[in-house]
Amino acid sequence: MSVEIDSVYGASGFKQKVTEAPASVTIVTSDEIQKHGYRTLADILRNVRGFYVTYDRNYSYLGVRGYGPPGDYNSRIAVLIDGHRLNDSIYGAALIGTEFPLDVDLIDRVEVIRGPNSSLYVASAFLGVINVITKRGRDMQKVSVAGEVASYGTYQGRVSYGNKFKNGLELLFSGSFYDSHGQDRLFFQEFNNLANNNGIAVNADDEEFHQLFANASWNHFTLQGVFGSREKGIPTAPFGTVFNVTGTRTVDARGYLDLQYDRKLGHGWNLTNRSYYDQFNNDGTYVYDFSASGGPSRVLNKNFAHGKWWGDEVAVSKQILEGQRLSVGFEFRDNFEENQGNYNLQPFLQYFSDYRTSNTFSIYAQDEIHLRKNLVLNLGLRYDHYSTFGGTTNPRAALIYGPGEKTTFKFLYGQSFRAPNNFELFYAAPGNEADPLLRPETVKTMELAWEQYFANHFRMTLSGFYYPIRSLISEQLDSANGNAFFTNAGSLNLRGLDFELKRRLPGGLEGTVSYSFQNATNLSTRIPVTNSPKHLAQASLSVPLIQQKLFASMDLQYVSKRATLTGQSTAGYAVPNVTLFSGKILSGWELSASLYNIFKHAYADPGGQGLAESVLVQNGRSFRLKVGYRFR
Repeated sequence: MSVEIDSVYGASGFKQKVTEAPASVTIVTSDEIQKHGYRTLADILRNVRGFYVTYDRNYSYLGVRGYGPPGDYNSRIAVLIDGHRLNDSIYGAALIGTEFPLDVDLIDRVEVIRGPNSSLYVASAFLGVINVITKRGRDMQKVSVAGEVASYGTYQGRVSYGNKFKNGLELLFSGSFYDSHGQDRLFFQEFNNLANNNGIAVNADDEEFHQLFANASWNHFTLQGVFGSREKGIPTAPFGTVFNVTGTRTVDARGYLDLQYDRKLGHGWNLTNRSYYDQFNNDGTYVYDFSASGGPSRVLNKNFAHGKWWGDEVAVSKQILEGQRLSVGFEFRDNFEENQGNYNLQPFLQYFSDYRTSNTFSIYAQDEIHLRKNLVLNLGLRYDHYSTFGGTTNPRAALIYGPGEKTTFKFLYGQSFRAPNNFELFYAAPGNEADPLLRPETVKTMELAWEQYFANHFRMTLSGFYYPIRSLISEQLDSANGNAFFTNAGSLNLRGLDFELKRRLPGGLEGTVSYSFQNATNLSTRIPVTNSPKHLAQASLSVPLIQQKLFASMDLQYVSKRATLTGQSTAGYAVPNVTLFSGKILSGWELSASLYNIFKHAYADPGGQGLAESVLVQNGRSFRLKVGYRFR
């Protein structure tokens, strides 16, 4: 075959061509990340077909195929680093913005796998899986450094060391820091009065993070450690806090150690064992004014969610002749610390305190059968048992047909679930009610995909999908007392069509254009689904200017209007970004200059629960200058 076909690991747990994967897959490479000036995982994903990102000045939230409730913490997408699940044990949250614990310079590629993958991954693989594959020691060429300056008083730096030794030992160590003053002045219409500085929040948008990454592999073993800690000032005055103060902020820390053993046993057998320890801390400080009820005018309220867990996963696969590959696995996870609390610091007053433990165990099987040379049947089945609600069984099936060497049709079916997390089940601070009787959400997904390669350097993808979601968990307000609570509110249908055309020439010219039509319907209320655009479009182009030593790249995202929680709509927008990148003009140096939102378009995202703002205006034009050097 004269065209190059990408490979994917996360769709089936082993490396395979994307044309043989039982899912619609997009691969984003490190080369694309550099050329387009992507700063975070959120930047990468907002340029992927069918995906969009919402930002509320604290966290970034991912929407996929028309569903992305603001404030959801991405609990319906499984985010992995080298197969290690990042979603935490309290919120089920996947951090994708500056709160993501890995520097994008360390990413080798990102695998975006649409649809449920509960036959391989527990719980959060509800609407898709994002597997971030990291670089190895051989990719970093010993010591490398990078630094950047950007708009809003932003600075970032990285120092890395990588090497592969003659005895087979491979090491990569890296540390990064980030500091941003943020926007000096942000205007919020909902606070536009004299008591609130006419709606202007001053110096309340600051942010900083620190990240550490280590990976060591030798023989059959790989040990990986990740740690990231981010502190963010919140200018939006969430949950009724005081507006225009600098004390309201969150601190998120996420880390893990992962030891993996992978060995071929002979006769077609392969064994993989993964043991891990994870930790997650979310600490929020919120400034309240209780003077109206006779209390202090400034009270610091502390809210925390702390989780620790360990687990082990064993997978065995067998290559049966050339036409069949069978995989079976078992996973156990012990959440030995699931703590939540809320209290006033001074004078001390405890509002809510909850300390729990839980566990899950799972068993799964997957069989890839080549019925004919051009016909593959992929079957998967997984059983999960939760100590909180019991067991659930979920199947997956795919029939992949290739009538010609450049043509593939995929008939995909999957069933998945999302278990209610600890926050939804048990959180009962003032203004909130617990509901320990919540049931899991379920989804059955059907998709037909056509993948076509032609003219050697073109790839076209066309897919239609139908996702009926039932027992959807959503936050509502109790009309009797105004408290927020989570409930299995109803049913949602997601229908749509995706199209993408990509061209990649050997000389370095690359271009992609995609369009998604998505129709999300709430069967219970018939009102528009919040933050659900009907139309998405993405376009990107990278052009070599000087013999593949200097590249000019552009990307553009279009998002149509979206409904807000107040029944209004945000206007549709189209935002272009441009980047100049060079990795070869000067030996050892990498240089890039990026301009984001180049036409300074004023656009807004819908606000989430707990915010007075129905819409949140996003950044105008901004820039970034980045310099990197590799010592030889």
